Amino acid sequence: MRLWSILGNSQRLDGGAMFGNVPRAMWSQWIAPDEQHRIPLACRALLAKGLAGKTVLFETGIGAFFEPKMRERFGVVEPQHVLLDSLAEAGASHEDVDVVVLSHLHFDHAGGLLAPWAEGQPPRLLFPNATFVVGAAHWARAKTPHPRDRASFIPELAGLLEASGRLEVVEGDHSRALGAAVRFHHSDGHTPGLMLAEIVGEGGQGGVVFCADLIPGRPWVHLPVTMGYDRSPETLIDEKRGFLDDMLKRDVRLYFTHDHGCAMARVARDDKGRYGTRDELPVLVGAPLPH
Repeated sequence: MRLWSILGNSQRLDGGAMFGNVPRAMWSQWIAPDEQHRIPLACRALLAKGLAGKTVLFETGIGAFFEPKMRERFGVVEPQHVLLDSLAEAGASHEDVDVVVLSHLHFDHAGGLLAPWAEGQPPRLLFPNATFVVGAAHWARAKTPHPRDRASFIPELAGLLEASGRLEVVEGDHSRALGAAVRFHHSDGHTPGLMLAEIVGEGGQGGVVFCADLIPGRPWVHLPVTMGYDRSPETLIDEKRGFLDDMLKRDVRLYFTHDHGCAMARVARDDKGRYGTRDELPVLVGAPLPH
């Protein structure tokens, strides 16, 4: 099995929203904002070739489905569908993907499922040969969103996924599509039913876990740091503590979707018990599964 970090369309979002109650004087030292107080964010996917004998894509980023006015509002930088270009650089296309694993269906994680916006054209699903894997609790949320996060969902996407006939809604820790090769951890602090996919290493040691919005990037590894977008920051902090304890104990690498400078890192903890990262990698190009 080999792994590639796959960049999708990038964003620039308000730093205060991304760092919740962390003061600007602190977060601006971690990631420098622009003149509009926005910080750069990646929308990074993970491609695995030869995982359970399949080509698997973990998330799809924000994509290029927004019409121009909305693309500007949400700080999407590139007009073209960057994910498709990145897949091509890794020797794959969206038609080659057998399974797409979705941590959740917010547009910055699932928008890349859709073809680029074209005037007068309805949304159209890409990945014609893929099984789409999503957690049951989050699927229920996507079908009937709360007013607080309704704008985070693409209204047409749930119907398109159902109509494909290739949707698998996961109830537990494993999917039919990937079996024991991928274990799912579940979280409710950011959104109900967030599903964190761990590509399992030999004997449960090593491997890599897609951190999604539980830990968007390196600054959010620090326990108190949460986003203004999180549904329940206190719940998220408790979940993050248990998650990081587990990953540190088993030496599972963290894979970051929104960190603009780091794709994967090991968990570290200092003598005061504070979490951080080490052995940081900016990109993965045909890398073996960590062990």
